[in-house]
Amino acid sequence: HARSVGPYSTVTQQPLGGKAQFGGQRFGEMEVWALEAYGASNVLQEILTYKSDDINGRLKAYEAITKGKPIPKPGVPESFRVLVKELQSL
Repeated sequence: HARSVGPYSTVTQQPLGGKAQFGGQRFGEMEVWALEAYGASNVLQEILTYKSDDINGRLKAYEAITKGKPIPKPGVPESFRVLVKELQSL
């Protein structure tokens, strides 16, 4: 799911789904392929990091925009960190 404001999951830091929870729009695998084929890599990067589950990137992007500075590169998505922790627990 992706969107710019609203509540996020406490575990994955991804936007909640569903209209009742003011959730984000689902952005699936086929949508990713379509943007990739179209060559919209910057839009794809924004949707999959800043507007999804990159906590630090979201904060740094907000600060950069409010201060009129260039937006820094996104960091590691929180969902990847959750995956690593689950694999370590096996």
